[in-house]
Amino acid sequence: MPILPKERDPRLITIRRGGTLTDEHHRLLADWALVCAEHVLHLFEDHQPGDSRPRDAIDVGRAWIRGEVPMGDAHRAAFQANAAARGMPDPAKFAALSAGQAVAVAHVAAHDLGAAAYAIRAAGAGVPADEAAQARAREREWQRGRLPAAVSELVLDDQQRRSAICWHVFDD
Repeated sequence: MPILPKERDPRLITIRRGGTLTDEHHRLLADWALVCAEHVLHLFEDHQPGDSRPRDAIDVGRAWIRGEVPMGDAHRAAFQANAAARGMPDPAKFAALSAGQAVAVAHVAAHDLGAAAYAIRAAGAGVPADEAAQARAREREWQRGRLPAAVSELVLDDQQRRSAICWHVFDD
């Protein structure tokens, strides 16, 4: 299921690509997405301790923010994290996909919600079914509590607009 809208929001496209997103805000979105992914990464690492691809992707994302690696390296790391998700049980799979989406923010800023949405799904999948809704709500609120002020309004608006294509995980 796609997590990117058919029509891109210019607020999530960098200025150099014709949008209005500054490089500073792009880095803030990337950092927030990485924080979201790292929060649930243990669900993958507990299940697959010998596979470092999602953790490596998060590290590459942070290196991209610091200007140490090009966007192409981040893009490749996203594919590696996503590949690590294949065949995994839902909590581990969603945690790896969250890492893949987080590092992909370097390429397309709108992947920030993918990282957050998959992290919320991972949190809900990692508990008994009767506790899943509460776990998802707790994860969503935890994430929102870590939103940088400079991009908070943008992200919250985007969550409202795209919740339907992100499995309704951002619905309050």
